[in-house]
Amino acid sequence: MQRRTAIKTLAAASLTSNLWAQRGLRINIGTVAPPNSAWHEILQQMQQDWEKISGGKVQMRVYPGGSLGDDAEMLRKVRVGQLQGVAMTGIGLALIDDGVDALHIPMLFDSYAELDHVRAEMAPKLEARLLDKGFHVLNWSDGGWAQFFTKRPAKTLDDIREQKLWISAGDAKTERLYKQFGMDVVPLPLSEVSTGLQSGLIEAITVPPLYALLDGTFQRADNMTDIKWAPVIAGTVIAKEAWEKIPASMRPQLAEAAERAGEQTRSRIRKLGDDAVEQMKSRGLNVVAVDKAAWQKEVEAAWPKLRGVLAPADLFDEAIRLRNQGRKG
Repeated sequence: MQRRTAIKTLAAASLTSNLWAQRGLRINIGTVAPPNSAWHEILQQMQQDWEKISGGKVQMRVYPGGSLGDDAEMLRKVRVGQLQGVAMTGIGLALIDDGVDALHIPMLFDSYAELDHVRAEMAPKLEARLLDKGFHVLNWSDGGWAQFFTKRPAKTLDDIREQKLWISAGDAKTERLYKQFGMDVVPLPLSEVSTGLQSGLIEAITVPPLYALLDGTFQRADNMTDIKWAPVIAGTVIAKEAWEKIPASMRPQLAEAAERAGEQTRSRIRKLGDDAVEQMKSRGLNVVAVDKAAWQKEVEAAWPKLRGVLAPADLFDEAIRLRNQGRKG
C-alpha cells in the first residue's frame, strides 16, 4: 500500500513537472494604481525580471487602474483563483490581516527613517501572519504620507471635524477609527470621490500628495493641512498556492527581484511625493500651517482608544516601542 502511494506521488510530481516545462505559469496581478504611475512601474519591472529569470516560464500580466475592482474585490478574485496576486495599499493588506495597521497609527512617525526602522523590525512577524492567511509578501512599498485635503482650511482637528470626511466604502474599521476622533465620515467608493467633492457630499479627504496631484483631488479640495497623519503602506502579495506552483529552485531569485523592485520604487515615490506638494502649490494649493505639538498631544491621547481596535494590542504596543527605541538610538 505504501509503495503504491509513493508511486502515485512520484507520478503526480512528474506530471506537474512536465506541465510546467510545457506551459509554465501565468500570474495575473491587479492593482488600483493608475497606469504608468510609479506604483504600476513596480509591477512592470517585476514582470520583466521574472520573465527573464524564468526564461519566459513565469509570465506576469498586470491589470492597473482598478480595472478589476478595489482592493477588497481583487482579494476576492484571488481567493477564487481569478487573480494570483494584488499590489495594494496597507488598507487592503489589513483586510487580509489587521496586524498591518500597526504601521498606520496616526502621527506615530515623524519621518520615513522611523517608518523604515519599525517596518523592518516588524516585517517578519507581519509577513508570517499574512502567510498564515494564504498570502506571500513579494515586496513592501509606500504611497507617501496621508494628509488632509479639505474644502475649507483646517488648522486643528476641530476644523476637520466640521467637514464631511471621505472614507472608503465598506471599511468599517477606519470608520470606527475616525469616529473615535469625533469626525463626520461619509463612506464612498473611490470612484465616486471626485463627484462627491464637486457636489459637496464630502468636503475632506485623506490621501498622499502624489495621489492628490495625479487624481486632481487638490483642485476640488485645495487646502492641505501640514500634518503627516500616517504613512500609506503598500505592498504586493501573491497567493501562497500560486507561489508554491513555481519551482522551489527559482523562487529565491524571483523573490529577490520583487523585493529589489519595491525598494527602488519606494525611494522614487518618496521623492515624487515631496515634488508633488511643490507642483500643487504652484497651481494654487494652500498649505495650512498648524501647531504640530497640539495635534500630537491630542492624537496621542486617543491612542489608548485605538489599541486593539486599529490593530491587535500586542502589535500596536510593539510599533510604539520600536518607534521609541529608534528615537533613543
